[in-house]
Amino acid sequence: MQQLTRPVTKLDLIHPQTFLNRERSWLEFNRRVLHEACDDNNPILERVKFTAIFSSNLDEYFMVRVALLQERAAGEGDWRSVDGLTAQEQLERICQWLTPILIWQQTHFEQTLRPALSHEGICLLNYEALNSKQRAYLLDVFHDLLFPVLTPLAVNATHPSPQISNLSINLAIVLRDRETGRESFARVKVPESFPRFLPLPIELMEKADQAVHWTGIPLEQVIAHHLEFLFPGMEIVASYPFRITRNADLDLVEEEADDLLRAIERNLPKRRLGGSIVRMEIDQAMPPSLQNQLMEELDLQLEDIYRVDGLLGLRDLMGLTTLPLPHLKYLDWSPVPHPRLRSLAASRECCKTCPQKTGEDFFAILRQRDLLVHHPYHSFATSVEQFIDCAAHDPDVLAIKMTLYRTSGDSPIVNSLIEAAQNGKQVAVLVELKARFDEENNIHWARHLERAGVHVVYGLMGLKTHTKTTLVIRREGEKIRRYVHIGTGNYNSKTAGFYTDLGLFSCREDLGADLTELFNYLTGYSRQREYRKLLVAPVNLRERMLHLIRRETANCRAGYPGRIVAKMNGLIDSEIIETLYEASQAGVQIDLIVRGICCLKPGIKGLSDRIRVISIIGRFLEHSRIFYFHNRGQEEVWLGSADWMSRNLNGRVEAIVPIEDPELAKDIQEILGIMLADNRSAWDLQPDGNYVQRHPAKTGCTVLSSQDLLMQMAEG
Repeated sequence: MQQLTRPVTKLDLIHPQTFLNRERSWLEFNRRVLHEACDDNNPILERVKFTAIFSSNLDEYFMVRVALLQERAAGEGDWRSVDGLTAQEQLERICQWLTPILIWQQTHFEQTLRPALSHEGICLLNYEALNSKQRAYLLDVFHDLLFPVLTPLAVNATHPSPQISNLSINLAIVLRDRETGRESFARVKVPESFPRFLPLPIELMEKADQAVHWTGIPLEQVIAHHLEFLFPGMEIVASYPFRITRNADLDLVEEEADDLLRAIERNLPKRRLGGSIVRMEIDQAMPPSLQNQLMEELDLQLEDIYRVDGLLGLRDLMGLTTLPLPHLKYLDWSPVPHPRLRSLAASRECCKTCPQKTGEDFFAILRQRDLLVHHPYHSFATSVEQFIDCAAHDPDVLAIKMTLYRTSGDSPIVNSLIEAAQNGKQVAVLVELKARFDEENNIHWARHLERAGVHVVYGLMGLKTHTKTTLVIRREGEKIRRYVHIGTGNYNSKTAGFYTDLGLFSCREDLGADLTELFNYLTGYSRQREYRKLLVAPVNLRERMLHLIRRETANCRAGYPGRIVAKMNGLIDSEIIETLYEASQAGVQIDLIVRGICCLKPGIKGLSDRIRVISIIGRFLEHSRIFYFHNRGQEEVWLGSADWMSRNLNGRVEAIVPIEDPELAKDIQEILGIMLADNRSAWDLQPDGNYVQRHPAKTGCTVLSSQDLLMQMAEG
């Protein structure tokens, strides 16, 4: 067990030595994602998917985190991270930390994944490997389809370097005038209107021992080998692909926006062309002279340059995972209806076809007792979607209120809300326009809802509304009853199929009253400071979470056992971390399941020796947030939308709900226990920030994958 270099005192709790670097922790998370691409226990197309996810995650990381650090390095010279590094120091270290991971990714893809794909009849070829018939076919494709679209761009004193769109692949071309011998520089953008990997007809493949399912070639290679048609009379000296990444921050000052929707809409094009360049990926073979010319043209520093020995933009490999080859993917998983909802699952139209409510309906089931669903093990369609659909068509429902942070492109939930408004119900929806990278989609749905008569609001100034809540108000005889759904995940039908999330359905009066006041806070001028049951950020969530941790500390100091188990996506907030250190020193046993960034150092003698941190990476993205406190045997279990990150506690509207049904609380504790026992997909965080993957203790021991076990349990 690692020890600090000096005795631990109260001051040490906030010393930089006691925190892990946030940026390195994120890179370690993405390394674990990449490990799934290298794990031959996973089917080949799933390994390709993880390679693409790794690259996509990295693109977003540069667009957001690296961009922010660059801004801080330029304007906040005294700013330091919790572990004591300046922004510039972190930028330099990111390059050092990331370079070997990128080499690992490229080497594994070229030497292992690509040959394995070919063995399975999925052939991603290089142009040099093509035969004469294939080259002739691509020559026709170039002239018929590509040539009319391509625009060669000279770069010189009279033609300054044009704007280069975010995440686009380009060719940097060195030309020589055949008459004067003078060299010049040009650029061609690889068009995004064509598939990145241009498919070749199967019949052009040479006979092989195994069946060929798909053959393709990178589009940039097709263009590079036909440049003479774009620059007639010029000698093509060389061409090299490069790719740039821009700052994705919309740089929107909310206080100055008269119309937030229109302001965001006006700023969206800046993400593609206007943001500063934060990274340039170049072909390994590009000579230093051309690299320097590009750096000067684009105002880049050496730490912004990443040389790649292989294909750029491996996120585009995601397209291969749609090939209809189920034997090369995970066994298909179909979420099952929750046992208490099976009587309704046979007909998604239950409320339309039973207007007299002669049989059992969704609301009658909730009146019996609270209901907990666990996605994607339980069906999202027959639970959340059906709840909204029933409310939309039930003649006794008077109003529906809902928050939408991210939703799918073709959302059954949005359609149900529209139908509810058309059926004369009062429908209010808070659409979070500032959900990064979903702004355009959310603007589309906001307008669609408004046209249908839904009352749409866009949240609170300076805060993102991240909470996942629905409130249904229903007339029942002479009374009004409120039904609620409070969850950990977005109302998104697509991600519900591969994100793990929990949701509570209830008609408890205290929760209904709390949600009523929360929606008044979101849609009006309410300044509600007290809630009966809910923990709400930024109102009381931080204070209450600190209280719950400190209560375990006090219990231990009074001679009682203390226990905390918490599951989340990220643990960054320094005050929470310091309070957990204090709890550990008092004797509280703490297990943390943190999928991504974790700045807490576990297992340090005298500081955090009673804290264990694991991360689970599997076929599903672990997304649920759960908090368990022993509380002298009066156990408390909470779930909701917030991580233990400063942005969640201070800068977002979040809701955490207590699970007061003893059976449901035990169900959640069982889920936590299964995850803590995982020896297949779990990784243990070490005090130095590295992660070690778990394996069965010895040969013959049972392999326990928490996600596999939860699927088996759901099937019954």
